[in-house]
This record gives sequence, C-alpha cells and structure tokens, in this order.
Amino acid sequence: PERYNNLFFGKFQGTGGSTAMANSYMQYRTAGAAAREMLITAAAQAWDVDPSTLDIADGLVIGPDKSAPMAEFVEAAASMEAPAEPRLKDPAEFKLIGNPTVRRKDTPMKVNGTAKYAMDLHLPNQMVAVIARTPRMGGTVAGFDDSGAKEVKGFIRAAEMPNKAGVVVFAEHTWAALQAREALSIDWDNSSAEARGSDTIREELFAALAADPEYNANGGDQAAVAAAIDGAAQVVEQTFYFPLLAHAPMEPLTCTIEANEDGGVTLHDGAQMPTGPHMALSNILEVPMEKVRVSTMLAGGSFGRRATPTADYQVEAALAFAVTDRTRPVKLVWSREDDITGGYFRPVAAHKVRVGLDDKGSIVGWDHRIATPSIFKGTAFEQVIVHDGVDHASVEGVADTLYKIPGLFTGLTDTAKPTTLLWWRSVGHSHTAYVMESMMDMAAKVAGRDPVEYRLALLEGGEKDQDRLAGVLKLAAEKGNWGNAPEGRSQGIAVHKSFNSFVAEVVEISGNADEGVQIEKVTCGVDCGVAVNPDVVKAQMEGGIGYGVGHAMRDKITLTDGAVDQSNFPDYEPLRIGDIGEIEVHIIPSTEAPTGVGEPGTPPAAPALANAIAAAGLRVTELPMIDNGVAFA
Repeated sequence: PERYNNLFFGKFQGTGGSTAMANSYMQYRTAGAAAREMLITAAAQAWDVDPSTLDIADGLVIGPDKSAPMAEFVEAAASMEAPAEPRLKDPAEFKLIGNPTVRRKDTPMKVNGTAKYAMDLHLPNQMVAVIARTPRMGGTVAGFDDSGAKEVKGFIRAAEMPNKAGVVVFAEHTWAALQAREALSIDWDNSSAEARGSDTIREELFAALAADPEYNANGGDQAAVAAAIDGAAQVVEQTFYFPLLAHAPMEPLTCTIEANEDGGVTLHDGAQMPTGPHMALSNILEVPMEKVRVSTMLAGGSFGRRATPTADYQVEAALAFAVTDRTRPVKLVWSREDDITGGYFRPVAAHKVRVGLDDKGSIVGWDHRIATPSIFKGTAFEQVIVHDGVDHASVEGVADTLYKIPGLFTGLTDTAKPTTLLWWRSVGHSHTAYVMESMMDMAAKVAGRDPVEYRLALLEGGEKDQDRLAGVLKLAAEKGNWGNAPEGRSQGIAVHKSFNSFVAEVVEISGNADEGVQIEKVTCGVDCGVAVNPDVVKAQMEGGIGYGVGHAMRDKITLTDGAVDQSNFPDYEPLRIGDIGEIEVHIIPSTEAPTGVGEPGTPPAAPALANAIAAAGLRVTELPMIDNGVAFA
C-alpha cells in the first residue's frame, strides 16, 4: 500500500470515487518520461553521442545516422537511477493521450470470451463454498440441520460461520453447493434483527423531514431562509422519495483463497480495494501481511459493490477457509439472488424542498431538507467524510451546489439503517441531482423562463467551476437541439458536477406517461479535464447514463418484515439496450487535470428523463417511475 496507494485514499490501494485517472495521470506520465530519458541516455552512451540528438518513436531509439530497437538498451537503462524530474512532453507532442482512435487493449479478449474473470477461476482440488445468510439484517444462526444436504451428490460438509451470520456449505462444484444449501434447515435468532417494512421506513423518513433537521449541513441561516420564503411572491414546494437500490453487477461476487507453500495464502479476486481484504485475511487467518498475496482479476462490473468498508465477501471467504484444514482451495460463490437479497444497498432517501421566488421569478430562498441513513458513520472512512456530524455523502450535490442560490439552507437528519448500506454509483449524487434538477425545472416553469437560461443565470458567479458547469450545459443544449424537438417529442435537461467532473444531458422522449414513454435520444456534454482516452470517456458516459436511467425507470428494493422482496432480474430489471434509441457524447477540450468519468454520467440522467416526462405532462417525484404513473413503451 505504501508504494501503490491511491493518493486520494492515504495508505490504501484501491480504486473508487472515479479517482483512477486523477490519481495516476501524472504518475504514469512521469514514469514514462523517466524511462524514456534513461533509454536515451543508455543509447547515447553506447553510441557515444549527445543525448539531445536522440529521440524515441515507434519502439526505436533514433539518432541522426542510426536507429535501433529500444529493447537493446533496457538492461543498461535499468541499472541507472531514475531521474526525479524528467522532462514531460508538451501536450502538443501527445500521440496517444487524447487520441480518439485509441482503443482499450482488453476489449478483444472481453468480446471473444478469453478474458478471465474471478468467476472463471478453477484451481485444482478446489472446493466451492456458498453461504446461507440471514435474510434480515442482524439475524444470527441459532442452529441448523444438514441431514438433507448430505443426500446431495458432491456435498462435502456444512458449518456455522464463526460470526454466526450464516451457514457455509462446501461442495465439489457450484451446483452441488447450491442444491445442498437449499436442503439445509436453519433456525434463525431474529431477536435483534431488522423487522421494519418499506412502508414503515418511508413513514419514518417523511416524519424526519417534518421535524427540525438534526444537522445544518451548509451553515445556512435557517430562520432567515424560512422568512424569505414565507415572504416570497411565489413558493415552489415538493417532496421526493428514493427507494433502496442494489448494485446488481453482471458477474456475481466471488473470490478464491488457497494456501501457499511458504505458509501464507493467496486471494484471487476481482478486487476493487485490495488493501482491505489483504488486512482482513492477515487478521482472520493469522498470517503476516507479507505472506498474504492478492491476485487481482477482472471483475464483471462493480458500481461500488466490490469495495465495502468491511471487505464483506472476502471476509466471508476467509472465515470459510478458516474452518477447513486449509489443504484445499476454497472458492466462495454468491448467486445473483444472494447479492440482491442480502448484499449492500444504496440507502433510502427523502427530500423536502421549499423555494421562494420574487415577482420576477428569481430565487430568494431555498430550504432543502434531507432524511437518509448515513453510509459512512461507523466505518473506517468516517474521519474523512463526516464533519460536525454531517455525512457529506448524504448532502453532496446540494450543500455544495455550484448554483448561486441566495438564502440556501440544507438540513440533514440521519435515520436508522434498515439494511447493510454502501456507496452506489455516484453515491449521494444519485438522489441529490434528481431533486436539484427537478426543482430547477419546476422553478423555471413558475418563473416563465426557459430551463437552460434559468440555470445559466444561476451560474454567473465568475467561478471557474461555475463556468465549466455552464460550458457543458450550453454544449449539451446545442448538440441536443434544445427547444427544437420534433413534433410528438419532449425534452428534458439536467446538469451536475460530481467527482470533479461536469456533465449535462438532454433526454428526448416520444409518447407520454399514460400511453408509454420511449427514450429516443440522450445527448451528453462532459468536461473531465484532459480526456486521456476519449473512447473510454464516451463509453463511461453511455454506461453511466444507462445505469442512472434504468434504475429510475423500474428498480427498487423493498422490505417485508425486514427481508428483501426482490431476488433477480425478473423483479429487479436492468436497463435493456432497446430502452434508449441513441446516445451521443460530446467532450469539451480541456487542459485541466483529468478527473473521473466512471460515475459522473449517472447523476444527470434520471432528472433529465424526469424533466422530459414532466414536459409531456407528469412530474415524477417518487421512484421508480413505473410505480408512480409512468409506462414505458
């Protein structure tokens, strides 16, 4: 971790929060420049020429009268001390960075099936482990009977997990493990388990919104803001509700642990944050850190699920391995049902917003209340994210909005966690952007103003970030032909900053909520600083848009007596390719430092769709849309 740490995470190796490029851009440029300088120096010494007369291109060291493969100088260069401050290329010299024709090197193997994901790993003599987990948060095993499991061919044994959170089943292969698990009879102790249903949880959130907020999240003057709104010429008021959501990556969770000859262990995992499980395995298996090896494999999606504060599934694998004699590798497999019913979820959230407008339609006060469980409190990340009691992930996108809003007050109330919770793609921005951008449209409508012009007027503070946000808003509006939708179509727009990137999206739909909505086109403008690989930027925007829109359209996780109702794609349906007709992505050229693109495409997607549907007649303030008056064609 000290050598390969993520600079944003401290002494911690991992990726998340769209930090990969922001973290690594200068590291790789500097390393490449140093290697280049060392190779040229080695060639200059071998040829007895001035290093300034040499260059490297297409794998060759090139001089005035000779050239040679740079491989010939690797050994000599490797013996040199790397220069601390090598000359970096001027951006005008870039051949790969920013080149729209450059493609990912791993795409062919992912397309043709030769790519090896964590689920593909099959070690000699391995056992497959699956776990029967408590269906309600806080439940524990009181006892179990495995006599039925013993009738399943390939079953090896079953054991209570050391943490009493479930019963682990070992078998020769996955099918036998799953069938044996179904044959178990388990008695659960639910005396301390979650017992609320979704209706109760919803009522508790709205009750919290009706009371004074627990925290002042942005330092606003609550009384002054209330007075300004009460005295306003017009007031726009609305409540919003967002359900629990699962991550539902296409590859369910899995990892494999095997013993090494030196007394250590190797974890084979599509790891998002290797340091967490590295430390966990060392502690649980009582193996020194230097004898724990993490072999990072490809992961078939994550969206945050593979990076938990508790290293949950890796800890499960370590506990399962610990109750064996450690002579056989143990491959832990989660089914999709396991993850959707018992994984980690985006928290429920409710908002109540009151906006006061003067007689010209300008904002004079904005009172914004949020009730939601905290993701970060009680985790190792609390010191970084939580300040003065406020979990910033609960209010990001509101408390720190770039809009120049007179009299902004942001109140936050923490509510009790109904399930295990986790950051979900774009974290708090996934619901705060929906509310902010819906309210912006609602205020613009009351003011009789165009939604784009209304937003631009609130971004005229002269700050660089406001200018960048305004820039993507103008770009998306221009490329999306804002205000000129073909007959029978409606448009909606939204813009948001998250993870230091700026994204605006125009959604164009046909139809209406009653007859069925079809998303015909999404036009996206993005400013992520230097676009290192434009093709990847576009792909990430497309994926983020699909993720944000798809979940808003159809998805929710609900609870009955504390247990999750949904289990797989038939009742937690992902976006399908036919749901969006076309996505067009436009990147703003920039010399700013590169920022993230994995998450910022998601926040504006759902509110842009909601604003398009509102333009066609129905304002949706509770999700998913199909449960609140919207049919999709």
